[in-house]
Amino acid sequence: MQNEIEINWQPDASKPMPVYQQIINYCVARIQSGDWLIGQQLPAQRQLAKQFGVNRSTISKAIAELLADGVLTTAFGGGTRIASNSWSTMMTQSPVNWQDYMMSGEFEANQPVIQQINDFEDHAKIRLSTGEIGPDLFPKQLVQRAMVAAAERITNLNYLPPMGLDRLREALVTRLAKWGITTTADNILITSGSLQSLQLIAVSLLEQGATVYTTPASYLRSLRVLQSVHAQFKSLPVDTEGLQYWHIPATGGQRLLYTIPTFDNPSSLVMSAQRRQDLLQFAKSHQLPIIEDTAYQELWLDERSPQPLKALDDTGNVLYLGSISKTLAPGMRIGWIVGPASIIKRLSDVKMQTDYGASSLSQLVLVELLNDPNYDQYLTDLRAALRQRRANAITTLQRELGGIAKWQTPQGGFYIWVTLPETVNVQQVFTEAAKQGILVNPGSVYGASATHSLRLSYAYATETAFSQGLHQMAELIKQQLPA
Repeated sequence: MQNEIEINWQPDASKPMPVYQQIINYCVARIQSGDWLIGQQLPAQRQLAKQFGVNRSTISKAIAELLADGVLTTAFGGGTRIASNSWSTMMTQSPVNWQDYMMSGEFEANQPVIQQINDFEDHAKIRLSTGEIGPDLFPKQLVQRAMVAAAERITNLNYLPPMGLDRLREALVTRLAKWGITTTADNILITSGSLQSLQLIAVSLLEQGATVYTTPASYLRSLRVLQSVHAQFKSLPVDTEGLQYWHIPATGGQRLLYTIPTFDNPSSLVMSAQRRQDLLQFAKSHQLPIIEDTAYQELWLDERSPQPLKALDDTGNVLYLGSISKTLAPGMRIGWIVGPASIIKRLSDVKMQTDYGASSLSQLVLVELLNDPNYDQYLTDLRAALRQRRANAITTLQRELGGIAKWQTPQGGFYIWVTLPETVNVQQVFTEAAKQGILVNPGSVYGASATHSLRLSYAYATETAFSQGLHQMAELIKQQLPA
């Protein structure tokens, strides 16, 4: 978290310098280095004593001197905070004020809630929100076999061509054809995941203040990726067939539509086939670019999803984003963009300016995975496992929150979008659940209109863990309901 001070050091009582003075010097050094910033709050003295491994009187003495020197300050109810780096004025040369630089950067800090989620995720006992397949669903043998095969082919791990490994792009051409997308390797750029794909689009194609249309609750709202161009978000209404594109005005400044038409995140909504065709006709007649995010496309559970927008795109309006982050391994950091050759060339040039290409090793391994005849069987098995976990999640929801919350059974993907009564403070539920080791995603992460909702994922936790975690969370929710 941005305002949390971490201490991973203890004084050495065997040194001639008094312990309290060692603590003072340590605190001043952290402030001068820019690791601790003005305004950050120190832990309580009792906690500091525990972290430093000293008694509380030693901490009190160190704090008193730092307060007297103006390095720290206290306020009623506000704890002890860093007031300044005033000790630096005694030095012959003042250190860099990193706080000024941090405030000047283009990227803003993440939402505090997202920082909490990121910090807590690896320590949570039960993860009811994580958008990844569980460790027990990971195809260990399949990946190990691909890694061995890739290793046997390796002659070097140098930079790859700007658009990515030729063999990988050819393999993607074949796989995309299964979804009705006719393309060539020249129309595909390999990226370090869909997030980088969005970043490349933002810095390469969008002008300052461009308007980005999304659903009211959108994964894109949880990111800061478009802030470099100061994009303006505007929400479109949705119905059972998908977003209502006709609310996009025919004229105006530069604009585009971002959509996850298949198992939207967080709502899991699927855009109907007819709505897809109508949207593309609208985009064609209004020269509207579309970013189609297909991270969950392979994860249909009841019936195969409609064709992606890109399969129906005959004018090049759609930039298609693909990824293996949801179907296989987010840690491989591999995604792809499919679009007009001129756009792909522009994006690849910008990518080479930023990182000189996605991981060579990951690309080599992914080629072997996609070409393995067992890969499709793995996807079939994964869908079966997710289908079972979804059934358990819906049964548990009905048992624990039936008559209290509202939700729709998703047709695929990972998520169940749960809406709670307005009397329930979802942020408080999130905070109290975290204290019990349970992680959920509050709806506020996805937009201001979703403050009474939360996103549950049935993909990561086992069925037993999901049921246990939801039971504990349901108890927290019920505590807020009127008697």
